[in-house]
Parts: sequence; C-alpha cells; structure tokens
Amino acid sequence: MVENYLVVIEKSATGYAASSPDVPGCVATGPSIEKVTVRMKQALRFHLQGLAEDGDSLPRAKVAASHRQALREFAGCTFFLTYVSVDLSQFQPLAHVG
Repeated sequence: MVENYLVVIEKSATGYAASSPDVPGCVATGPSIEKVTVRMKQALRFHLQGLAEDGDSLPRAKVAASHRQALREFAGCTFFLTYVSVDLSQFQPLAHVG
C-alpha cells in the first residue's frame, strides 16, 4: 500500500527544512528544494521502519483538506508543498523473541 504524505518545505537561513504533518517528529534539511525532498523521503522511510520495528502502527496520510489547521502555523512564512510517496508494504514488524 502506497501512502502519499504531505511535506511542507520551508526556506531557512542555510537552505531548506522539511516536515510532514502526518508524521510528527520526522524532519529533514538540505541546501535545495530538490535535495531536501530526497532527504525527506529517506527520513520518512527510516522513521516508518523504526515505528514498524517497535510494533507501533504506521501513520496514514490524511487528505489535503485535513491539513488546513497544520498549515496555519506556517502563516507569514515562505513554504512549498509537495507529496512524498512511500510504499508501506515494505515495513514489516520484527518478530519478537519471547
């Protein structure tokens, strides 16, 4: 199953920073929009794999309309929006030996 996570990219003093309102705590930085997008896709995969390994449920991507509230915190900032696709079927929980 492929999820399309909304990614918010902001201009920073040294480049760009990215985050996803659907996956709190998952962030990436980079010198360009292209590089931060690639790094955010890697960060999402790493973050989601960690959740799966811990036995936690994987966050589902929300529909765009539900992101309105999350985007209000960026009012007055320069930001860009994109979607990053991640195939969740690749993340399997680790078998716990017990």
